[in-house]
Amino acid sequence: MEKYRQYNLILGWGVFLVSLIVYLLTMEPTASFWDCGEFIATAFKMEVGHPPGAPFFMLLGRFFTLFAGGDVNKVAVSVNVLSATASAFTILFLFWTVTHLVKKLFSPEEAASPVAMITIFGAALVGSLAYTFTDSFWFSAVEAEVYGTSSLFTAVVFWAILKWENVADEPGANRWIILIAYLMGLSIGVHLLNLLTIPALVMVYYFRKYKPTAKGVVVAMFVAVAILGIVNYMLIPGLTGIASRFELLFVNGMGLPFNSGTIVYLVLLFGGLIFGIYYTHNHGKVLWNTIILSLFVIVIGYSSYAIIVIRSSANTPLDESNPDTVFSLLSY
Repeated sequence: MEKYRQYNLILGWGVFLVSLIVYLLTMEPTASFWDCGEFIATAFKMEVGHPPGAPFFMLLGRFFTLFAGGDVNKVAVSVNVLSATASAFTILFLFWTVTHLVKKLFSPEEAASPVAMITIFGAALVGSLAYTFTDSFWFSAVEAEVYGTSSLFTAVVFWAILKWENVADEPGANRWIILIAYLMGLSIGVHLLNLLTIPALVMVYYFRKYKPTAKGVVVAMFVAVAILGIVNYMLIPGLTGIASRFELLFVNGMGLPFNSGTIVYLVLLFGGLIFGIYYTHNHGKVLWNTIILSLFVIVIGYSSYAIIVIRSSANTPLDESNPDTVFSLLSY
């Protein structure tokens, strides 16, 4: 199996290089005529773009603009390179996902045979390279848009659940679940597309941990949709919504300075989560410990939205919707 692992790494990085070279050679030399110009501007000067802001994408874009060396003529292309690089990494993780899935068609003994490896790697090469040149993905890979980076999060998250599947019965396997939760928290600051992987992740978990039945599949799908709904309709707006209630209580009700309610809310939120992690760990409640840890890292990833409030408070030239308070951030 060592030979299989070597081929998997070499061919995976090979398709990464092919896709990266293709995207860099066909990349936009400047801004495309839609949201791209706005994303480039917000990344370069850390300004506030249209809702919902994509703050983590803005941070990544700012990092890539540093390679422009202060030359404003190279800022646009440097942000375009971010999309090209993220898209190439998407192809890499897609390749490794396909090899993992196709390998399941063979027994452990068969997987090391030449026929099996040709089948596995041939399928992965065809699948990943076909996706490399698909119309929509190629277009988003060569311009300053959020979709290439969002696709990378989607690819890494699904690859991570497959890594968990390999070690699900071993101690510490839940670290992959925590990683997935953190990546999802970060991805909220790029695009919500990544949340659509939740049903697939839940189904992988179900088929790995339980003996499948018709009733079990239906229940697992219901749980998957419920988790998606909770994250999208309760967690994301709810965290900010509760902060706004605290702000009203402390500022209007008690006459305290602005942001005092938000500070108290954050202390209570993180204090409660940390206590929950400590309590469940000490009492051996593995499932609840994993759930609370996952919620904790989602909140940490989601906290990239603090950048929007901070930069809006600085009154940047581009400051759409002016989300400089927790109230305006909620509507933003």
